[in-house]
Amino acid sequence: MSDYEGGPAADDDLSLPRATVYKLIGEMLPDDIVCAKDTRDLLLDCCNEFIHLIASESNEICEKEAKKTIAAEHVLAALHELGFEKYVTEVQEAYNEHRKQQTKDRGRKSAKLNQLGMSEEELLRSQELLFAQARMRLQSQETPDQASESTPASTGT
Repeated sequence: MSDYEGGPAADDDLSLPRATVYKLIGEMLPDDIVCAKDTRDLLLDCCNEFIHLIASESNEICEKEAKKTIAAEHVLAALHELGFEKYVTEVQEAYNEHRKQQTKDRGRKSAKLNQLGMSEEELLRSQELLFAQARMRLQSQETPDQASESTPASTGT
């Protein structure tokens, strides 16, 4: 956790979004079952505590390996260490799916560049031209006094 002592931190600052958790609870329950507000709040607290527990253990594992960034492997090891082995496979599958989606999204972004029909050099030239045009528009909007201050005196040839 952070050692920041700059001001009072509300519990909600370190919490999952209440509306999101409530929505998930509603989606998981059968239509004929209603969940009391106190029960939803308790589930929210349990979710937050679980995440803090996993994050703390992951951080300890990360520090033991002299790493500065918690990786997915640290989280999986923390689940194992804390006795949640039965969730490791499902978490690993969700992580793999996430990575697949990230790769797909990156492919779409690079495909956009390819669909422009211009080479990288042409795109750079176009960008430089647009910057030059913007500079000229900005300079034409300056008053004569500002323009003389911003441009060096001509040497008359």
